Amino acid sequence: MSRPEPSRSFAGARPRLTIGLVNNMPDAALQTTERQFGDLLAEARPDFDIELRLFSFSNVQRGQRALAHMRGRYQNADALPQAGLDGLIVTGAEPRAADLADEPYWHEFYRLADWAEATSVPTVWSCLAAHAAVLHQAGVRRHRLGAKKSGVFAGELVGDDALLADAPAQIFTPHSRLNELREAELTSAGYRIITRSPAAGVDCFVRRGDALHIYFQGHPEYDADTLAREYLRDVGRFLRGEQTTHPATPAHYFDEETERALRALAARGERYRRPDFAGAYARAVERASILPLWRGFALHMLGGWLGEANRRPARASNLKSA
Repeated sequence: MSRPEPSRSFAGARPRLTIGLVNNMPDAALQTTERQFGDLLAEARPDFDIELRLFSFSNVQRGQRALAHMRGRYQNADALPQAGLDGLIVTGAEPRAADLADEPYWHEFYRLADWAEATSVPTVWSCLAAHAAVLHQAGVRRHRLGAKKSGVFAGELVGDDALLADAPAQIFTPHSRLNELREAELTSAGYRIITRSPAAGVDCFVRRGDALHIYFQGHPEYDADTLAREYLRDVGRFLRGEQTTHPATPAHYFDEETERALRALAARGERYRRPDFAGAYARAVERASILPLWRGFALHMLGGWLGEANRRPARASNLKSA
């Protein structure tokens, strides 16, 4: 049964939007991702009342603690057609398969993508979800990188899309990925590039039709310390023998003193490779000075997306299954 549809806005009232979040992040990042996107949406449009509703794929493996947290708070993605959403955000996931079509949640994902297309729900596709969306929508395949792309990269504005009006002059994007989409292949398939980085390639691109779709190869939602925590996770995996190469420090992210300390630790870690050495890395990272340089542009983009979602016609069609 669908719930009654609230009014978006009326004279003298604040606009009200219901945004769905399909959270595919691993257990350790599950709750953090909820908070990150919730905070980002609220800060992007403080003049709106935004309800964030949580969804998950049944084929994403979860541990008992994550399942206990999700119980009563998350709905299965099959419930999206009855949710009366004004917009949808789909997160990435830690890659498990070389081919996206071999990921355990692939069939659930493409049903979601088809539904979002058929019902014209404005959608944000983040990182791996962006790669999966363009593969399903247009057959654009990701390409494996020679090494993980991790860091904060300066970018440049591209084109004259309405989303770029009054955008910050300086833009930065955190990236944490093993694959990339290539600009020429995206533009040939009809996607419009919004930002690119000389060092990281395409940052953000869009597709406009009956609804606005935004695709981020990076992670605009990240906290200041998220890349640091991911780096420590990967260091731990290396020291325990779970991965063969020592991770590089995230580019353009740590202050110079922290960079020097981590380079020295990496040289020792590669020689000795003991799990108990992870604490030394953690102590070095704790002293780091990190500024979320990307926050202004992230707020600008999500604020523009929410504004366009609020100007859409009534969402009655969203209440029907595709």
